[in-house]
Amino acid sequence: MKKNILLFISSMILAVLASSCQNGLQNLKQPNNGITIAYYNIENLFDTINDPKINDEDFLPNAKVKWNSERYYAKLDNIAKVIAAMDTLDFPHIVGLEEIENLAVLKDLIANKHIKKAAYEIIHIEDHDPRGIEVAMLYQPKYFRIAHTQAIPVFLEGYERSNRHILYVKGTIATGDTLHLFVNHWTSRYGGKEETIPARTGTANVLRYSIDSLFAINPSSNIIIGGDFNDNPDDASIFSFLKAYAPSEETAQATLYNLAMKTYLEGNGTLYYDGWDCFDQIIVSSALLQNGKLKAGPLEIIKKDWMLFKPRDGEARPNRTASGSRYFGGFSDHLPVMVRLQKQ
Repeated sequence: MKKNILLFISSMILAVLASSCQNGLQNLKQPNNGITIAYYNIENLFDTINDPKINDEDFLPNAKVKWNSERYYAKLDNIAKVIAAMDTLDFPHIVGLEEIENLAVLKDLIANKHIKKAAYEIIHIEDHDPRGIEVAMLYQPKYFRIAHTQAIPVFLEGYERSNRHILYVKGTIATGDTLHLFVNHWTSRYGGKEETIPARTGTANVLRYSIDSLFAINPSSNIIIGGDFNDNPDDASIFSFLKAYAPSEETAQATLYNLAMKTYLEGNGTLYYDGWDCFDQIIVSSALLQNGKLKAGPLEIIKKDWMLFKPRDGEARPNRTASGSRYFGGFSDHLPVMVRLQKQ
């Protein structure tokens, strides 16, 4: 495993060093309210077409949940409404997405009437997940200039196949600052939390190697890591293996800080089962919490009343699209998270 990781890191370092982010910065816009970066697990955005390369039989017109064109376009409409509601002054400038099937559904999403004005462009690298669940990124090119994109492969000992890759994107904003962005969707707890811990801690190790390679080049790198980690901020995969700590007044150089820790410890979360879990997180490097040109604000959990299902008994929770053979017509079983990078 380490040999594969080191080979990847070597190629990533060369790509990072070779690529230039400074060309055409004069054409980038700087939003007055800061650059907004969001992450959203959109719960199985599948099309209605059978793909023989993946197990997508649960998302076809003849499936138990009857995943037809009407429901597919309703899903696109719902997700686009949420993205449009994330930032009241503008659309979020960068959006990491989890649980998308392919490039085609992303093209349908950015064409939806609720977010079409954002003129999003897509970053997507095809993965090899048997269920066809992939990650991607949307961004507004007038605010963010792409320099390099790469899939970080995750091969773990004891697993016959690779886990979902981590999407890495390097780019520049109008201030001239370079951002290093990572989109994650770690192995779920399906099959048991304890049984699946090695997959998540192993993925954390792979990501940590990549982070260390960036810090080795520049300890003040602006790093933003987000997505669905299927663990909480105080679980070992995040806290001990990725080494993402609670923000404090004193920040150490070349260190990761988890913006979700505070809200999680206060009892808030992004998905609800027997209680709230905060699997969706945003983690930043210390450079974005110090007195540099950019500073990350607090984590925002996007939680509108119209995104929630209110049961007869118990707390309101994310209104999901479907579960098993039951179709609910909601948005997602996760709530999105967002951070704002303000120019100091």
